[in-house]
Amino acid sequence: MAEDIRAFTATALKRAFESGELSPVEVAAGLLDHVQHHDHALNAWCLIDRDTTLAEAGAAEARYRKGEPRGLLDGIPVAVKDVFLTPMWPTLKGSRTIDPDSTLNKRSPAVAALERHGYVPLGKTTTPEFGWKGITDSPLCGPTNNPWNPEKTAGGSSGGSAAAVSAGMAPLALGTDAGGSIRIPAAFCGIVGHKPTFGEVPHWPASPFGTLAHAGPMTRSVEDCALMMQVLTEADSRDAQAAPRRQVDYLAALAGDLKDLRIAYSNNLGYVDVDPDIERATAEAVAVFRELGATVVEVDPGFSNPLAAFGHLFYGGAANACRDLGPRKRALMDPALVQVVEKAEKLSMLDYLAAVNERMALSERMAVFHQKYDLLLTPTLPITAFDTNREVPRDWPSTRWPTWTPFTYPFNLTGQPALSVPLGLAGDGLPMGLQIVGRRFQDELVLKAGHLYEQARPFTGRPQLALAGLEA
Repeated sequence: MAEDIRAFTATALKRAFESGELSPVEVAAGLLDHVQHHDHALNAWCLIDRDTTLAEAGAAEARYRKGEPRGLLDGIPVAVKDVFLTPMWPTLKGSRTIDPDSTLNKRSPAVAALERHGYVPLGKTTTPEFGWKGITDSPLCGPTNNPWNPEKTAGGSSGGSAAAVSAGMAPLALGTDAGGSIRIPAAFCGIVGHKPTFGEVPHWPASPFGTLAHAGPMTRSVEDCALMMQVLTEADSRDAQAAPRRQVDYLAALAGDLKDLRIAYSNNLGYVDVDPDIERATAEAVAVFRELGATVVEVDPGFSNPLAAFGHLFYGGAANACRDLGPRKRALMDPALVQVVEKAEKLSMLDYLAAVNERMALSERMAVFHQKYDLLLTPTLPITAFDTNREVPRDWPSTRWPTWTPFTYPFNLTGQPALSVPLGLAGDGLPMGLQIVGRRFQDELVLKAGHLYEQARPFTGRPQLALAGLEA
């Protein structure tokens, strides 16, 4: 396989399959070889099943030969985060506590939608145990490293998916996000990641993190993100909390311009310390949006840091996920996860209700804010990737991961759509991310803004591993 195919977008692969320039089997085999040769440096994958992947690619190739491709993604390889149920593969969620056989012959709504559109499953990607933190390591799989520097973290909890896409091992990936778990690794690894409006993408079984949790796409381009949203938003009756289907054409919505839009820009939300390189890059991105015709105003949304409320709700969800696990199983778990679970188990109902009330107040404030501003621009993260296998950077004043992700979790509390797009490289050679936040159920506008920014300032950098590679 030519090396440049590893940088193909899904949209480009689809055109190549339709023209006969490439075959699904050729691409799938080449990507599997790339994983085999180079994943030792990243540990992005927890399951590869070459026979199944090539069989699905062969079926797609046969459909193209007959002139009968299936859906929007026929033959396109997709990496699946190991929290999504796949009928042929176990779903272990980075944990030694799950019986593999109990998860077989079931499929999450996102996987069912991908199947209807002919995707080729490449394998399962790593996650911290139960997706509980903003980096990716677990007792089951170990740490997942960053393609830009394998001594740094890929972020999390969708770190395996982000590393796989960034390193050219998959054009598309599934991720989940309950506090930043799509956007954090997208920013650290230099890819696109979208947290949809809560309820826009059906998700089942319900996450233990409740309505904080969103399923969404991780890709190399915003256009590919829109392509995946076109598929993932299809109806699935198993998600009782899914919003009514809006029948949005996400790809068509990318067209047009940003004239007449009012955009707010906050470099620190009024309370975040941000790396100077990221501050400068975000200010430069704001200038691009002005060049694109938008009116951009520097203004903070005006809320205080909701860290405590988020912590009560998020760690309460983690405790809920572990409520039936006794001492023997907890001894197999990530010790830090056990610590936060045991702390959350001591929260009172009043603590929980106070967090719910703060969440409601934040959601109301942002709804009012968006009466005036169509979008909000912020950095995705205030720092670049730090040393792998650590929950926080060295010498960090706190021991828990949300303290370095202050731009992401507020918008899990509000349920708004939030997109991370590459912002360039910092002085340390690591990627930075720009976050674009919109009103609830304005995902198409968020994606359109990200697409137009990407077109105006394309991020062409690729980690060395993606196109040249570390030798096995």
